[in-house]
Amino acid sequence: MFDVRQVGKTLVNRTQGLRNANDSLQGRVVEMSLGDLSKDESRAFRKIQLKVDEIQGKNCLTNFYRMDMTTDKLRSMVKKWQTLIEAFVDVKTTDGYLVRLFAISFTARRRNQIKKTTYAQSSQIRQIRKKMFDIMTEEAAACDLKELVAKVTSSASQSAQDAIAVRIEKACQGIYPLQNTYVRKVKILKAPKFDVSALLALHGGAAAAGEDVGSKAAKDFVEPPILASV
Repeated sequence: MFDVRQVGKTLVNRTQGLRNANDSLQGRVVEMSLGDLSKDESRAFRKIQLKVDEIQGKNCLTNFYRMDMTTDKLRSMVKKWQTLIEAFVDVKTTDGYLVRLFAISFTARRRNQIKKTTYAQSSQIRQIRKKMFDIMTEEAAACDLKELVAKVTSSASQSAQDAIAVRIEKACQGIYPLQNTYVRKVKILKAPKFDVSALLALHGGAAAAGEDVGSKAAKDFVEPPILASV
């Protein structure tokens, strides 16, 4: 799902009596920057939360839990003389996750515009919001959680916009020019029944999860003959 596999260490009390260390780690949520996970500092304004779903030895296998945007990035985009447009929609992915996507966008100046303000009319805002609903629903309903995370964390433009946001901007050009469009937040409302094999497949199988799978047996192996006497 992300370029960096080992993201850090977490502390836990040792197993003592009836209290198991694995129970304390199970369900723990860790937060980190997308810049650290993808080795791309231009995407450091996104915060990724990962939930520990399985413990294997000293490795905690995590799955995507939530995505948000840093406060400083949000505040830097809000300016005077423009309209802020937000929308959110609940979508079910192909692998059974119910997710809520939040989109944010701002009106931009037209080419050769003399007027100081770039306020959109309420009818235009409704049209843009409907486009946001339709595009987010279409993009999320046609893929699983892994593909959806790749879409909302991708860098599809110079300003590190995600692929869904770039598509929203293009679709709304005929209604009103937009700028600083992002899918700012993703929340998992409901997850399907936990499947260990699906989580291991997400982490690249048992070998990537830290299991000792042994060496591969040679194909030209010949069984030695039976000895007459020992």
